[in-house]
Amino acid sequence: MCYGKKISMFLLIFFLAAGISQAEDLKGSIQIKGSDTMVNLGQAWAEEFSKKNPGVNAAVTGGGSGTGISAMISGTADIAISSRTMKEKEINKAKQNGIEPFEIKAALDGLAVVAHPSNPVSRLTIDQLSDIFTGKIKNWKEVGGNNLQIVILSREINSGTHVYFKEHVLRKGGEKSVEEFSPAALLMSSSQAIAEEVSQNPNAIGYYGMGYISQKQKVIFVAKDANSPYVGPVMENVQDNSYPISRPLLLYTKGQPRGIVKAFVDFALSAEGQEIVKKTDFVPIK
Repeated sequence: MCYGKKISMFLLIFFLAAGISQAEDLKGSIQIKGSDTMVNLGQAWAEEFSKKNPGVNAAVTGGGSGTGISAMISGTADIAISSRTMKEKEINKAKQNGIEPFEIKAALDGLAVVAHPSNPVSRLTIDQLSDIFTGKIKNWKEVGGNNLQIVILSREINSGTHVYFKEHVLRKGGEKSVEEFSPAALLMSSSQAIAEEVSQNPNAIGYYGMGYISQKQKVIFVAKDANSPYVGPVMENVQDNSYPISRPLLLYTKGQPRGIVKAFVDFALSAEGQEIVKKTDFVPIK
C-alpha cells in the first residue's frame, strides 16, 4: 500500500472512531413536556434514544400542549410536544423571553370519535358532531340511536386536542366562528380518562388521538358532509387527508435545535424514530 493510501485509510478510521466516540460521549439531560396525546410516543422515543445514548437522560411528561409550550417558553422544558400549532400570543411571549420558537412536524394523527360499543350509531357528519358537542343535539335518537341523553366528554381547555377539535369540528374551520363546547360537557384530564369513561358509559361520546383506540370503544366513521364518504381514522386515510379530522403532531424547540436536543429530534425523524410512530399507532410523516 502506498504512503498516500495509508494516510487516507488512517484518516477514514480516525473519523469513524471520532463519530463513534461522539455518540458514546453524548451526555446530559433533556426535558420534554406537553401533549397527552403524544406522551406515549415521546416516552417511546426517549426510551430508545437513551438506549443508544446511555449518557443522556430524556424525561417526558404530559399535562397538555399548552403546558408544554409554556414550559418551553419559560425555559423549564427543552422540547414542547404539541398536538396544535402555537398561538400568536404564545409566539409573542416567547420572543419577549428571547426565544424564537422552531416548529418541527414529527408525526400525523387522526382524532377518533368514540362511543360505547353497544351504541348502534356508527356514522356521523361533521355537522352532526358539531351539533352534538355544542349541545344542539341532546339525544342519541336524533342521529339514529337509542332514546338516551348524550353525555359529552371533552379534553380540558389546556389540551391541544381540545383546541383542535373545537376549531375543526365545532367551528368547522371557520375563522370567525365562535361555537363552544356545551356547558354540560365533562372535561376529562386525559385521553385515557375519556377512553375509560366511554367504555363504561352507554350514553357517552368522546374523542382522542388514534393511538388510544381500543376494542373497548366503538370508533365512529366521519364524513365531511352528508354527500361525502364516511371514513375511519386509519393510517392510509390520515396520510391522504381523506379522514376529516387529521392533524400534524409537532415538536417545538428554542430556536433551531442544537446539541442533545438536535440529536433527539434527528432520532425522532429518522427511519427508526418513524417506525416508533407506527408502533404507537400514529402515522409517520414519510
